[in-house]
Amino acid sequence: MSARQGPPITPAGMAALKARYDHLLGKERPEIVEIVSWAAGNGDRSENGDYLYGRKRMREIDRELGYLARRMKALRIVDPANQPDKDRVFFGASVELADEDNNRKTVTLVGDDEQDAGKGRVGWSSPIAKALKGATIGDVRTVRLPGGVKEWEVMAISYE
Repeated sequence: MSARQGPPITPAGMAALKARYDHLLGKERPEIVEIVSWAAGNGDRSENGDYLYGRKRMREIDRELGYLARRMKALRIVDPANQPDKDRVFFGASVELADEDNNRKTVTLVGDDEQDAGKGRVGWSSPIAKALKGATIGDVRTVRLPGGVKEWEVMAISYE
């Protein structure tokens, strides 16, 4: 675990951000630069769709590259496998939950930059993650969601 403070992210999440950054910088941006250079040589730029679109897309890419660079610098890599207390829910935990009707679901607590509700990956600052922090097997936690209040029992905790 890094001594640096900042929002947490898993090693896999950081690798995904770095891959996106590398793709934009090494593939997409050079392709757009080539298109803009070609289009600039085609006369009147004010009505040149390739040129105008290319310049717009280049600004979008540059903006995203800047955001990714700042974000990666601010994030703190936390490896869930190094969690010292694997009996409690902390960052990186995969938690099996059961509601009052014994409907079960598994969520993994990840960095906010890598959340994907469809895959059961919930952000560290989400209501469900906040409610689960520090829980142990058998604990019942109340989660306040926009649709109302729901209670979940912690059935299993694992770290991968």
